[in-house]
Amino acid sequence: MAIKDLQTKIGVTPDGTFGPETLRTAVKYYKLDSPEGAHFFGQTAHETESFAIFSENLNYSADTLTKVWPKLFPADIAAKYAHQPEKIANRAYANRMGNGDENSGDGWKYRGRGAIQLTGKENYQLFANHIAVPAIVLNPDLVATEYAFESALYFFEINKLWSICEKGVNEPTIAELTKRINGGTNGLDDRIAKTDKYFTELQ
Repeated sequence: MAIKDLQTKIGVTPDGTFGPETLRTAVKYYKLDSPEGAHFFGQTAHETESFAIFSENLNYSADTLTKVWPKLFPADIAAKYAHQPEKIANRAYANRMGNGDENSGDGWKYRGRGAIQLTGKENYQLFANHIAVPAIVLNPDLVATEYAFESALYFFEINKLWSICEKGVNEPTIAELTKRINGGTNGLDDRIAKTDKYFTELQ
């Protein structure tokens, strides 16, 4: 479990619960200031459903497939793929983001993982290079466990999100970050509540 892996790494009791001690110790471990830590963990808490899910759920119905990927999954195709996550990933992510074709299995192997989902073979390779851990490409499940938060830190870094965090812990800043992470303002109220909570705990 990613939280226990984090706790073991930072030296707190690995009980799997993300409480104030884990928050404060993780912020110190990753050399973040209080606004950065509140924003980072507020956003990642929302993205992972309160640190419960670190791997992409692709168990879609035929109707959902047709809505999410209308070109890849027209009705006749969607019916053949419904509720088969591995097959869905292999088709949805084929021939892009550094992945091979549908038969390569890359779509499933390099599906979204981490506290902010890292997706696609090319992105796994870039992340592996960034933290100098080549094993990640061979064993991408590491991004859902031992390196779940490092991959999210990498996302913040390459997308220059730390500069947004410097604007302070307030609703406009949380909304700006959310748009950069999510592409919209999905779950904004929850992101605000979590970020504010963590900022209070960091004082």
